[in-house]
Amino acid sequence: MQTRITELFGIEHPIVLPGMSWISTPELVAAVANAGGLGILASGPLTPEQTRQAIARIRELTDKPFGIGVTLLMPGAQENAEIALQEQVPVINFSLGKGDWLVERAHAYGGKVIATVVSEKHARSAQAIGADALMVTGHEAAAHGGDVTSLVLVPAIAAKVSIPVIATGGFADGRGLLAALSLGAEGIAMGSRLATSQESPLHDQTKAAVVARSEQDTIYSRNFDGIPARVMRTQRSIKETRRPMNFFIASWQAMRAAKMVQQPVWKILLGMLAMVDKVKLLAYFGASVPKLKAATEQGDLDYGVQFIGQTQGLIEDMPTVADILQRTVADAEAIHRQQQQLFR
Repeated sequence: MQTRITELFGIEHPIVLPGMSWISTPELVAAVANAGGLGILASGPLTPEQTRQAIARIRELTDKPFGIGVTLLMPGAQENAEIALQEQVPVINFSLGKGDWLVERAHAYGGKVIATVVSEKHARSAQAIGADALMVTGHEAAAHGGDVTSLVLVPAIAAKVSIPVIATGGFADGRGLLAALSLGAEGIAMGSRLATSQESPLHDQTKAAVVARSEQDTIYSRNFDGIPARVMRTQRSIKETRRPMNFFIASWQAMRAAKMVQQPVWKILLGMLAMVDKVKLLAYFGASVPKLKAATEQGDLDYGVQFIGQTQGLIEDMPTVADILQRTVADAEAIHRQQQQLFR
């Protein structure tokens, strides 16, 4: 299956693993790359040195193209992006910030840049600065999707830009891939689906919880980490999203969380001072770290909270990455052949 996305990144299948903190590790990124997709490393929890080591580890495990994700709003993101540029990572995916400097420097060595967007305004801006592709994130997505569903957002943006679109949010199988192509996208990202693969480091208890729950069992709220986010519905997440955390408690917990992601407290404080208008957001986001790590790494859903998409209701097993990608493409092709019969 060839699209502008496969041609742009030199991959076999138009399927992407997005950068999910504590999940999109070197091993999972390499597994997706070796299976013919594009794996994107999550750099959010990493120090610059860990980012360099992670890039080296991916290159030990695969000779295929891969990417790195940087959330520019977060402390340490620019330093990690600098490492990615120094290491000439083939694909850089940025979000929540101005990425013009990333585009310029990545293009200088032949790299490609994906901008993650949730609106037409941001899509047009990303195209204007030279981004090579867009990851358009709909309301159904895990974590920080947009306000508009993929069914509307993807075709709305695809019709207004000339660069290729990767549809994200609501895609977990061949039906979703074929639907995305019909909507004007040229590839899909499948975070929740690949997070439940055998190679994923997501804790087995959390994987089992995903399989057991339905598409109804998620919550979309800004009260968890300061940005509207979708999480798995549990007793803990219901409590965490009932009302915003007290700002001073959030700030204190953010300082404690800085140690968990090995970020110096002074860097967090400087980040807050540099973005006074976003102090609250950084505090809430930082305070969410212990709960996210507990669910993802320890399988503790009594204390932890797990980002998950509405595709939770479509996930019924835990196959290998290769099986997921092959099944997705094969099913999309089979459905396409069946539908051709309808238009004869």
